Amino acid sequence: MVLLRQQQQSRKRSSSSFVPSCPPPKIPKPQNDIGTAVDAVEKMVSILAEGGCTLVNPLGPPSLPSDPYKLRRQLSRLFSSTDDRSVFLSGFSSYIQSSSNLRRVLMSSNGSNFGPARSESLVRHLLLVAPIQLDLQIMLLEKLPEYFDVVPGDSQTSLSLEDDVSRLIINQFRWLDFVVDPSSFTDKLLQVLSICPLHFKKEIIGSLPEIIGDQNNKTVIDSLEQMLHEDPSVIVPVLDSFSNLNLDDQLQEQVITIALSCIRTIDAEHMPCLLRFLLLSATQLNVRRIISQIREHLKFVRTPHNRTMQKNKLKGKLVVDNTEASVLDALRSSLQFKSLLCQEILKELNGLEKPRDHKVIDMWLLILLYTNGESMRKSVEKVFKKKIVEGCIQEVMLDQCIRGNKELAQEYFLSFLSLSEYILACKEQKARDFGIYMYTLLFEEFADTYSRQEVLGALVTHVGSAVSFEVTSALQIMASLASKHARELIPLSYHINGILDYLEGLTVENLYKVYEVFSHMALLARSSADCLGSSIANELFIIVRKQVGHPDLKYKKMGLIGTLKIVSCLGVESNVTSSSPFQVAPSISKSNAEEAVELLETGLESCKQSCLSLIFFYDELTAILESTTLHPIIMDWIGKHLGEFESIFLSDLDGGQLPSRIPYCGLEGELWMNLDGEMSPICLNILPLASSSQNASLQFLPANFHLLSTVERLTNQGSLGGIDALLGCPMLLPSSKYFLEAEWQSLTGKQKQIICLSLYYAMNWIRELLNAFCTQVDGRFECISQTSKDDIMQKLLKRMRNLVFLESLLSHSIRMCPVTLPQLHLRVEHCGSAFINQPNHVGNKEKKNEPKMTPESTSPNKRKHKKTSKTSAIGTDGNLHQQTLFDVLRKAGTVTSQEVPDKVSSKDMATSTSVDHNSHVFNESVLIEVSPVSQALESQKFRFRPLLLECFSILTFSKDHDTCCSDPVAELPLYLYLIHDLQHKLDYFASPTKQCSSRNIIAAAVTRMTLDEFLSKIRPLFQSLKSNLDSSFCILKEGNKTCQEHWKFQSTAAGNPDLTNVVPSNSSISTMVFKEILNCFSKMLNLSEVQRYRSVLSDLLEAFQPDKALDSGSLDVHPCPSPGTIEYLYLGACSFVECILDAVCSFSFILASEALFTLESAVTSFQKVMDKLDGDDKIIQSAFHQILPLLRGRLASSAKKLLKHKWDNKNLENGWKNKGEMVQKILRTYLEYDESISDLLDELACTILPQVSLTTMAEDEDYGFPTLCSATFLSWYRVLFEVNLTVLGKLVKEVVRLEKVRPGFQPVNVHTLLIRLQKNVNVVVALVSMCRTHDKVTLHAMAVKYGGKFVDSFLKAFDFLQVHFQMHNEAILLLVKELQKATRTIQTLCSEAKGLKQTVITSKIPATKRSLERFLFRVKALLHSTSNGCTFWMGNLKHKDLRGQVVSSQAYVDDGIDSIDEDPEGAVDVDPQGSVPSASENSENE
Repeated sequence: MVLLRQQQQSRKRSSSSFVPSCPPPKIPKPQNDIGTAVDAVEKMVSILAEGGCTLVNPLGPPSLPSDPYKLRRQLSRLFSSTDDRSVFLSGFSSYIQSSSNLRRVLMSSNGSNFGPARSESLVRHLLLVAPIQLDLQIMLLEKLPEYFDVVPGDSQTSLSLEDDVSRLIINQFRWLDFVVDPSSFTDKLLQVLSICPLHFKKEIIGSLPEIIGDQNNKTVIDSLEQMLHEDPSVIVPVLDSFSNLNLDDQLQEQVITIALSCIRTIDAEHMPCLLRFLLLSATQLNVRRIISQIREHLKFVRTPHNRTMQKNKLKGKLVVDNTEASVLDALRSSLQFKSLLCQEILKELNGLEKPRDHKVIDMWLLILLYTNGESMRKSVEKVFKKKIVEGCIQEVMLDQCIRGNKELAQEYFLSFLSLSEYILACKEQKARDFGIYMYTLLFEEFADTYSRQEVLGALVTHVGSAVSFEVTSALQIMASLASKHARELIPLSYHINGILDYLEGLTVENLYKVYEVFSHMALLARSSADCLGSSIANELFIIVRKQVGHPDLKYKKMGLIGTLKIVSCLGVESNVTSSSPFQVAPSISKSNAEEAVELLETGLESCKQSCLSLIFFYDELTAILESTTLHPIIMDWIGKHLGEFESIFLSDLDGGQLPSRIPYCGLEGELWMNLDGEMSPICLNILPLASSSQNASLQFLPANFHLLSTVERLTNQGSLGGIDALLGCPMLLPSSKYFLEAEWQSLTGKQKQIICLSLYYAMNWIRELLNAFCTQVDGRFECISQTSKDDIMQKLLKRMRNLVFLESLLSHSIRMCPVTLPQLHLRVEHCGSAFINQPNHVGNKEKKNEPKMTPESTSPNKRKHKKTSKTSAIGTDGNLHQQTLFDVLRKAGTVTSQEVPDKVSSKDMATSTSVDHNSHVFNESVLIEVSPVSQALESQKFRFRPLLLECFSILTFSKDHDTCCSDPVAELPLYLYLIHDLQHKLDYFASPTKQCSSRNIIAAAVTRMTLDEFLSKIRPLFQSLKSNLDSSFCILKEGNKTCQEHWKFQSTAAGNPDLTNVVPSNSSISTMVFKEILNCFSKMLNLSEVQRYRSVLSDLLEAFQPDKALDSGSLDVHPCPSPGTIEYLYLGACSFVECILDAVCSFSFILASEALFTLESAVTSFQKVMDKLDGDDKIIQSAFHQILPLLRGRLASSAKKLLKHKWDNKNLENGWKNKGEMVQKILRTYLEYDESISDLLDELACTILPQVSLTTMAEDEDYGFPTLCSATFLSWYRVLFEVNLTVLGKLVKEVVRLEKVRPGFQPVNVHTLLIRLQKNVNVVVALVSMCRTHDKVTLHAMAVKYGGKFVDSFLKAFDFLQVHFQMHNEAILLLVKELQKATRTIQTLCSEAKGLKQTVITSKIPATKRSLERFLFRVKALLHSTSNGCTFWMGNLKHKDLRGQVVSSQAYVDDGIDSIDEDPEGAVDVDPQGSVPSASENSENE
């Protein structure tokens, strides 16, 4: 558009101008005199006629000449006279007073025969005549109000353009070739605009850029802003005008500000336009502000409807507001158009740290970014995962996006599904939990077949990934869907059947989930005549039957799992009334319970030839019984099967003695560990079975008893009164005389093996007794009297003593006669990467060695049964009637185990226990060392039966005794056994992967358990652990040994054979208890669930408080925390550990180290708890921030105390040998928690360590740290290097972060950072220089390795050095010069290592050389890029050794090095070759 400014100025200069500039001339009004008006009109008509325009045209609009440009030129010349101009305007004004005349001159005119068929209107041509343009514009604008109300209401929008005079007038102003006076015209137009009707105002506003051009933009924007404040409904045309105006940067920012202010007030229907305008207007300068404001004020997603709405007849089909879809579409198209927006959104979301700062719009933005293309997907996935793990994106946000908004989210279904796939495959448990929720929500909300097929297909893909945690999560989803939506899954079963292809690679836990899915579907199919449902049931049954009958244990396990899972679904009492889903012919009708019994019989029959299969069957059936209430028919069948227990494993006694003494394979037997004395009517036949062809039955004895005790407990309200005689009954084992060395040597290999196996079976029998009867005293069941509880407690303690005794004896026997023990617990792969098809520790060898079960091993004995209890075991369910063990044991006699006195004297015990009266002793003492177990037994630990968590209740049995020693009843070895087991179970939960190992069968008892359940079980043990820690500490402090008399007395009372040299380890029991409890305390403190749940954390910390309350005056914390708060309890626990540390320093370095590591764990736990605090609780946060430096300081002081303590050989436990790792941990703790770590590193590396390396390193030398000696020198050297690297890494990160946030920050800060950097360089130079006086190859290897890593980290700060080189060149050059000393030494070390072929060093040379070469060229680039007069050149270096002597051979010229003092000052000498330099020397400056 051309603006005729020159014409306008000419009008200003000439008085005869047609258009005065200011003020604009008034339009000549029609004269009152009719004649004058007529004359003016005629004059106007004649003027037009002279130009070839016929105004009066009866056929329509005025007829224009064929050359309209000639008409314009003629009129422009004519109107040079003021009179003609005024007359023309007056006549034209009079002419258009008639609405018909006005419409005629506004309409497009017909041209001549030689012109175009249609042309512009007469008014349009007149507006292009400069002298009269402004007058006509004002005249027409003043006519506008007359036509506002031509058609009332909103019906005017239906008028055609030719009938709407107001629109015809506005159209004349569009796209004029020029505007004479844009300012006056704009003012008049905006004045008229303010009184226009809404519909017409919107049209004019949208046309403003076409009408007024690029001038007066400021006025237009201000006016439009005012109109927006008055009437927000004009936002859309205003935005259109803003988009089409040609604005400078300042006005563009004003427009953005106006638009942003409208987000909060705009109507929802106009929001898409506003968002599209804002996002497309984004630039580098304002994009952050735009994104931030949109996130803050956009609230287009409504609150989801109540979930009950989803269950109505609409099935979730709610009416979706089109506005929401339009908003999403506007956001999506804008993001797709501008990549700048995508990057900024990700930055904005990454910068949010608190969950409350995140909104639903963030979820939608991520989905839109993810939908737009492949390029952003990985970035979006990373941000999405990060926010989920941090707890910022929560399930409620996903609900607000999808639940109830199916139509809105339908377009983005595949994006939601793809993100779900990524999240479910993450390692983080929190991310996978969110993925599980996403999949479930997608399946429930998108009920169409296509969507559900996609969801199920994705889940099957996860199952086939072979990644354990991913498979587990996917199957968890499918199991959940099957339990809730089995009916919906049946038509889609062909999509689920793909899971069956992956059965071989699944763990037992996952196999259960697979069969649970199909079992739910099959169970539901029974109520439908649908052939598809029947096929599902039939197919499942066929698969299970084939697997059960397979000879390979791997497939048999899979079949047993399927069988038991189907039983658990069919056998639930609520599912037993309907017919079986596994029927082929409809005429055959069986109840679900009967079908379940048949399945159990089939499974049991298939296991009779394999002990391991039978063990697995029993254990898994027990697990189902404990979690599911089965129908009485099924329980009755299980009871009948267990009735064979007594006939197989038990024998009758006569007055507590064997009726006859028959040798078994030449071995005499005797009764061991009889707790009931003469009242015991039965004994366990271990030796007879172990020495016969029925020895395989002993292998499944513990599993069988485990199932037996579970059934008894479930059918008797938790009581085991019906089988309580088994707790005290003796075991028939080989005579104790065979443990005499002479007797042992006389035995054959088979007899020795029988003895070892007998001990092994007895030990595992006792383990299962403990598992069963500890449930009677843990407080879960109220039906047991206190007298019975006390009696059971006494027996459990004795059985623990029996277990410790047997395990020690077995360990000794296996050392004398190595035996491969049979497996009594088939390891269940419930953990991490242990797949069922991978060879476990049994392997093929175990299968080959597995004893085959003979028919006699399971056949009932025809002998008479003896009663073992008179307690009634009739369950509450009348349908359960078992004429087997439960009835038979009740006929044993009138005296039950509850009537045995609580206190048994040694004299009574001697008469009641059946042992040989001849004393047989070992020539070598067998020490009872509970932990660590001997290597021979530890390697086979995975074959043992695991101890359940209920056994830990034994730790709470101890009572206070006033006697001669701290452990009067010799219980410490028993507690050590349990605490050692507890620590292994803690290891399972503490490990992020939770992978089972051969040594970690102890964790088998917790693999089915969540961490929450585990903590609830061990929570009552906290105080008992503290009591045992106090006891062991007291023994260690007083120097008391384990009292042999007490141990012997208690061992005799427990029925252990009188082997006088079987004694507890005097030196290690208390020490190991001390260490194990501290380790348990450390691990529990750092469990994530403990830190999350304050009640558990409080209980744990409260148990480990000092005896005396904290002295608030000694704490440098104001205000002092209140007693009972978490911070107070942490202070108390740390004080307690500190007191222990101070005390044990006097007699044990190892125990002092353990106490220090426990203190460090407490401080670390405190830090993690502080990080998880809610930001709203400012008071608690303030207290934590005050206490943390105090705890860190106390930890550093404790570490320093250990390092400076003068340890003698007695306290060191075998000197400094094998103490290197401990010293490293202590030194690292001292350095990392010290406030001035850089100064401390500098002192140790530059002052103290060189003294040691330059001396003979005698043990009695004192350098201020007695722990620094020849044996620990390398440990100190390594730690100083590693910690210095850590400090440098943190410094480099700080520098990079400051440069990003505050480029070119204050010189004072730069100087401080350079000083810190100089200290790091000094440390590495001092450490590397020690290699010149130290010949140990290990030391040289560490210097090369860590020296290269240091240079690598140092290079990351080079950009910072280059930016500040001009102002701090001296300090930076000093850094380079100092570091050159280290690099020269490293070069020499590399050269000598190559020559001497020291492979320990040469393996580290390539990486180090690359770092040094990069450093060389970075220094060169630094000096060349700064014009400060520095010089840099290259030169050859002489080949010298570490002592500076020139080496005659030049075989390694590239690796040669010259001493620093022979180099020209201010230059760098390096390899002059133009290719890749191998010598990396640094530049120096004059």
